[in-house]
Amino acid sequence: MTTTPHLRNRITTASAVALLGALGVAVTIAASPALRGEPTAEDGAIPDDREVSVFDDAEPAVAKLDEDLLKALRAAATEAEDEGLRFRVNSGWRSPGLQERMLQDAVTTYGSRAEAARWVATAETSAHVSGQAVDIGPYDASDWLVRHGDDHGLCQIYANEPWHFELRPLAITEGCPQPYTDPTEDPRIRP
Repeated sequence: MTTTPHLRNRITTASAVALLGALGVAVTIAASPALRGEPTAEDGAIPDDREVSVFDDAEPAVAKLDEDLLKALRAAATEAEDEGLRFRVNSGWRSPGLQERMLQDAVTTYGSRAEAARWVATAETSAHVSGQAVDIGPYDASDWLVRHGDDHGLCQIYANEPWHFELRPLAITEGCPQPYTDPTEDPRIRP
């Protein structure tokens, strides 16, 4: 029998659920992360024409960020504002459906899943989906964060994404680790 990757995933999931059930483990399966229609604020989408600050708790993209990441980000933004810079959240927390849509769009744009992986993680591995990552703009703000973020434990993680930051608390005393060239080098994302 020839199976597609989607069907293989469903078969694998069904097998895992059956095995866990046989062992007496209760299993709850979340709805499919498929996103129907245009992404909304509830998915963590931020329209290009909308400026969202790190202090905008009404935006799910901000409000659903990890508490420690958000605290560090707000401290850094306050410091940067003293120097005349404003942080804009271009992307923060994302729903699994939005992340999967972004990955599919990247496959279309870059022509292959391998090339898309240099820019967009899967919903299962994305630090955005877990609320552990934020993309900051404009350029002056992200550049400031690259140079001063370690004072707050905020580090650029990927060299090809100068806007993408994650919390690394040890950076306060040890400095930020060397960025990965792109997400394909990140051991947290590799299959």
